[in-house]
Amino acid sequence: MSAGADNQRAAAMEAARQLQTALLNARLHIREARSQFETKRFEDIVDWPGLIEPGGAAVKDPAIIGGDVAAQRSYLNKLKFQYLEQSAKDKYVKNIVSDDPQPVTAADKESLRLDNERKKAVLKAAKVKLEEKYKDIRNLAPFVDEDYQRAKTFTDEAASLAQKIVDARLALTRLRQAHPHPRLTVTSAEAQLDDQVLQMQASDVELAELDKTVAEVKDRVKESARELEQLKLKRAEIEKEVKAVKVEVEDERVAPLYEWFTTSLAFMHSITGLASQQSVSENELRLTYDIDAYPGGDRQVAITLLFVPNTRQLADVHVEGISEDELGDLIDSHIQANDAPGLIAAVLARARQR
Repeated sequence: MSAGADNQRAAAMEAARQLQTALLNARLHIREARSQFETKRFEDIVDWPGLIEPGGAAVKDPAIIGGDVAAQRSYLNKLKFQYLEQSAKDKYVKNIVSDDPQPVTAADKESLRLDNERKKAVLKAAKVKLEEKYKDIRNLAPFVDEDYQRAKTFTDEAASLAQKIVDARLALTRLRQAHPHPRLTVTSAEAQLDDQVLQMQASDVELAELDKTVAEVKDRVKESARELEQLKLKRAEIEKEVKAVKVEVEDERVAPLYEWFTTSLAFMHSITGLASQQSVSENELRLTYDIDAYPGGDRQVAITLLFVPNTRQLADVHVEGISEDELGDLIDSHIQANDAPGLIAAVLARARQR
């Protein structure tokens, strides 16, 4: 008997190992099976009244199903016991009231005893085998749970990766919608980069020129500020002279007339572009004009007028800033006509036309 039990135990262990190997090799979709079980309805199982809830709703909890199955098995065992009891009573009563009762011999009793012992042995062996199965299940349960947790982790990771793939595809779709064809290629992007580099270089050169221009403008502003200070000093001196003249002269119209004359003279100089005038001697006058009309221009023309002493007769003219060969007979004709204003206007017009 011990050798048979050892063989059965070895066979059970081998079956358990095969079951574990099959579980490891099988692709168990536990989460999908759970969702399928939750959506499964047992409307086709009409022979199991304990598995269908009132109203036709499917039982979703396996523990409830197990409890119902246990209750059904207990009920069936009770029915079986009652059936056997009623069958034995019926046979006993029929045997008593029968006219020709069948005698129960010792051989029949011995046969029943042997049959019961054989059935008890089979039942005991089945119980031992069942206990070994339970033991194997208890031993394999941690491994199955570990495999389940591993499978759940892989499933969650796969779901996360699938969601990331969906998000990446959506982002790519948005990018394609935001940037329709034709899209930049590597060659076109490099060409655009080269163009931008050239533009940046040109912008750097332009910025350097602008910085230089700004520096020059700042210098001119400083020079203008110095000239303004000198003019303010000159104005202060003139105002002092005007006050002295007011004291000496009783006529009050002199000051307004003097201010009007100086203002008109400055306005005329600004219109004609007269930068400076210098009386070198009694018969020589040097006039300097700005040729460029826009601010910041530095082209100038200097005209020197020579007169006959003690007369207003124009004797000779020298022009600087423009070649006298370009003027031609312009100077000679105006000298002969003794037209100094016309000469100045003609020279300035010729210089501004260049």
